[in-house]
Amino acid sequence: MVSVSIVIPTLNSASVLDACLSSIAIQDYPKQSMEILVVDGGSKDTTLEMAAAYQVTILKNPLQTGEAAKAVGYHYASHDIVAFIDSDNILPHSQWLKNMLIPFEQSDICASEPWAFLYRKGDYVITRYCALLGMNDPLCHFLGNYDRWNFLTGKWTACNVSCEDRTSYLAVQFQENQIPTIGANGFFIRKKYLNELPIKDYFFDVDVIPRLVAKLGKERVTVAKVKESIGHLYCRKFSDFYHKQSRRIRDFLYLASCEQRFHSPKSVAKIRIFYFVMCCFFIFPLFFQSFKGYFKKKDMAWFFHPVACWMTLGVYGMHVIRAWIFGVSQPYSRAHWQNISSRKN
Repeated sequence: MVSVSIVIPTLNSASVLDACLSSIAIQDYPKQSMEILVVDGGSKDTTLEMAAAYQVTILKNPLQTGEAAKAVGYHYASHDIVAFIDSDNILPHSQWLKNMLIPFEQSDICASEPWAFLYRKGDYVITRYCALLGMNDPLCHFLGNYDRWNFLTGKWTACNVSCEDRTSYLAVQFQENQIPTIGANGFFIRKKYLNELPIKDYFFDVDVIPRLVAKLGKERVTVAKVKESIGHLYCRKFSDFYHKQSRRIRDFLYLASCEQRFHSPKSVAKIRIFYFVMCCFFIFPLFFQSFKGYFKKKDMAWFFHPVACWMTLGVYGMHVIRAWIFGVSQPYSRAHWQNISSRKN
């Protein structure tokens, strides 16, 4: 069977890691064909003790960030396929890993990823909202640049991609300027493709497919969007959402200024950003989208949508203006980072 190295970045992840590792432990897959690499950024809670209770290899991540942890895991991985699973991910059932690896039986598939987030009524409001919208950043909905099933649009992406239905998955090819944010939360890729890229201290997951398309050509890069979901325990409170959005934009602006990201802010469609701003300003479009989503999938979590958009506009706008006036600030500090479970029970 295909062998796989599972890379899990951690930093004070005790509240979510046990659910993640236990969902991996129940997978119906030969243990000799998989290795689990927990890459830790210096946890001060019980993360390491929790990881040690499972059959995992624990590696150190002195740079602390998730992107740095993924780079460490990639360099250490010894198997043909590398799977990047976050510490707040949950594999829904025992056949999940096997189903995610089925596409690699075909030689043209270079990577695979689930096409949806797992929706559970028992999760907190923000996590349910993200699962319904198919993304953790509502701006991506307006940009059309998302990669999970969106109940609002009835699509897994709004990008112009070429899809071939192969029963259990879609075989997808891309245009250079129409590549969804593939690469996070359950991303599998053949290591030989990663070897084509210069990966040093940081592994920016959503940049991998664009870089491969640019280097190898779109005909040689086919990704399987597997008809599976993956749980993502995103956050439970408004303040958690605010801090995650702040971290996202500060890291992006800093790394783009250092030319460590493949895409720069200039590559984002300005007309779509303007549409997002106008929707936030006039308010009504956001509530219309909330009601539309509610009638497609009845859950009051849809009404977090206007709040999520306003918070995103405020946080992103504040940091972009600050960077324009004072220059780009350092990345978001991980000194007190803590993953917070978004499961009620």
